[in-house]
Amino acid sequence: MADTTTDQYDVVILGGGSGGYAAALRGAQLGQKIALVEKDKLGGTCLHRGCVPTKALLHVGEVADAPSEGKELGLDISLNSIDVTKMLDFKDKIIGRLYKGLQGLVKSRKVEYVEGFGRLTGKNTVEVETAEGTRTLTGKNIILASGSFSKSIPGIDLGGRFLDSEAALQLPEIPKNPIILGGGVIGVEFASVWKSLGAESVTIIEGLPHLVANEDESLSKALERAFKKRGIAFSLGVFTEKAEQDETGVKVTLANGKVYEGDYLLVAVGRGPNTQGLGYEEQGIEMDRGFVLANKETLETNVPGIYAVGDIVPGLQLAHRGFAQGIFVAERIAGQSPAPIVESGIARITYCEPQLGSVGLTEKQAKEQYGEDGVESYEYNLGGNGKSQILGTTGFIKLVREKGGAIVGVHMIGSRMSELMGEAQLIVNWEAYPEDVASLIHAHPTQHEAMGEAALALAGKPLHAHA
Repeated sequence: MADTTTDQYDVVILGGGSGGYAAALRGAQLGQKIALVEKDKLGGTCLHRGCVPTKALLHVGEVADAPSEGKELGLDISLNSIDVTKMLDFKDKIIGRLYKGLQGLVKSRKVEYVEGFGRLTGKNTVEVETAEGTRTLTGKNIILASGSFSKSIPGIDLGGRFLDSEAALQLPEIPKNPIILGGGVIGVEFASVWKSLGAESVTIIEGLPHLVANEDESLSKALERAFKKRGIAFSLGVFTEKAEQDETGVKVTLANGKVYEGDYLLVAVGRGPNTQGLGYEEQGIEMDRGFVLANKETLETNVPGIYAVGDIVPGLQLAHRGFAQGIFVAERIAGQSPAPIVESGIARITYCEPQLGSVGLTEKQAKEQYGEDGVESYEYNLGGNGKSQILGTTGFIKLVREKGGAIVGVHMIGSRMSELMGEAQLIVNWEAYPEDVASLIHAHPTQHEAMGEAALALAGKPLHAHA
């Protein structure tokens, strides 16, 4: 029988993804003795199977679109072929460099990295099955950061031609006519990249009334128009009844009887909390449908000294949310008083083409909070922005404000809009008034000017915009 060893720490962290490693690095920086437990690879889903690899492929898609755009610019260039092996190698090299850098950071901060399957076995203990044997780690505080997994729906078992996002990232070919189940962030990003890489047809099936249904409705409608123009098809408002596959393709039947056929089915119906079998409930931690319930102000669970961060906590499932929560909890444990994280103030970006960016309240949410007559909004069309015209993008920036007060929401769609999210986040979180933003000098020619123009219009003094 393997030996059992026990070690004492200030903080034991279960999970080495964005939330877990951020907590480890910040805690060690603040003088805490840290143990970081991970059964897979440091960096978690985001680095290895999520955010980073998908954006790498989306960049490849952006480059693949360039030849067709070049014709309008007088450039005689063409896309002759796509070497999928080299494309996947590019993606893996990006991951590898970041992974190596992260490993170096953890080592340099003297965080003890414990590789193995960890399970909560007490109010302050985590038992880890390592290659060398079983270790019991005791922490004055425990941080649960076990992340999430790709969900499916009843009757659709992943495998074969039924893919989740992780399998889709390793696919050794470009699908010819994929069907995507789910029109949220993951679904529209894969639809975008596969269309850019030469898929003959791409079809999204979304049971809700709109694509990216959590966004401001104006963004959803604009994305639908853009996808139609790109030749990306979608079905809205009808749920899937069943899906079938054979050696050559897939068939999806909707509740209204309509049938779609393709070569692959990507199941992109969201991510579930990775908490099953980890001992959370056994230790009395309050749960809801697999999620860990943590205090919104402190991120502490109902069990004192046990905290939860990232995708296992109800709310936005974003790597940068987990990262920020990890830092927040590490600082609280070290005796500091960091400001609570406001969920609506977290930037949200969808990297399809065109890109979507948002932060703060949608117009609907703002009206629910301030009343139907207590909200003003303005959409500045990118048609009036010089840099956007150079890039050949359509879209808009929408500002939502409390009437007579601060800007409470920023929503945008267009090429490269993700690069404007830094300013958008500051505007909302620092509770800027339109007049404040309008007084700033935005460099010309940049897309940032569109933010300034929207603020000018909402402040009652439009220039490159009609009142």
